[in-house]
Amino acid sequence: MRAFIAIDLPELLRAALGQTQQAFRSACPEARWTRPEGIHLTLKFLGEISDAQVKQVVEALARVSRFEPFSVEVKGFGFFPQARRPRVFWVGVEAPPALGELAAGVEGEMEKVGFLREQRAFTPHLTLARFDVPRPQPALEAALGRQETVSLGSFTASEFFLFESKLSPQGAQYRKVLRFPR
Repeated sequence: MRAFIAIDLPELLRAALGQTQQAFRSACPEARWTRPEGIHLTLKFLGEISDAQVKQVVEALARVSRFEPFSVEVKGFGFFPQARRPRVFWVGVEAPPALGELAAGVEGEMEKVGFLREQRAFTPHLTLARFDVPRPQPALEAALGRQETVSLGSFTASEFFLFESKLSPQGAQYRKVLRFPR
């Protein structure tokens, strides 16, 4: 199965993200906008894994699953890798060091069971859209100038999930496989 590890979002925040996407769509209609119901806070992408690896992943995640709940605020926008040649348009995530510690714990445990360590620093974000062709988006950047400091909401992170991702022509479909802590 194709898998990743992520924190899921509350429905009210998904609704706010959907409204935000709608506000920006006219500034950038050629972007591939993510479906609000599929937006999540990724801790680690695993890719295609076997049934045997699923068992190893579950055992490893059980070792990092205990953590103190922490608050997450969703605000600020940006592009990966940069605004001049964006591949991804995202909304930022502000959280205490506990989020980075959780991500580092997941990363370390996944490395122990054979997954390559991510070379880039953990940058928490929620993907709003992707661009097939990385080129400047001046209309979207202008629209962002009016929204930069707006908070879209906050929530308490107290759990994370192993997700399965199934690709289809309509976009990826996500299914929660297991919740941590269990």
